[in-house]
Amino acid sequence: MECLIARTNAMPFGRLGKGIKVKKGLFPWAASGRAIANGRDEGFIKLLFDDSPEAHGHGRILGGGMVGTHAGDMIGEIALAIEMGADTVDIGKTIHPHPTLGESIGMAAEVAHGSCTDVPPVRK
Repeated sequence: MECLIARTNAMPFGRLGKGIKVKKGLFPWAASGRAIANGRDEGFIKLLFDDSPEAHGHGRILGGGMVGTHAGDMIGEIALAIEMGADTVDIGKTIHPHPTLGESIGMAAEVAHGSCTDVPPVRK
């Protein structure tokens, strides 16, 4: 199976992040049990959240993307999260079956939130 790229944003492409402070949650598929079992751990999920002072650490999702097998099948969850105005906690607390590639969307939100235990914390 080929490696796919999928992305969706709440703003026109190219404008995301310009003048807006964003927080990134990146979850590598090298940390996904399902991706490892599939022998396709070269992908990742990246989510972007509003990190402006007005958001008080609970900014809504602004967009996201993924690279890897089945990316086109999973991008709909990120589009729905944008439409409903979800934040890191909303996405992280959404039940994602294990082991699936889709659970890495919740893990990426947990990385942005700072509560993911599946990857080492990002150094500041």
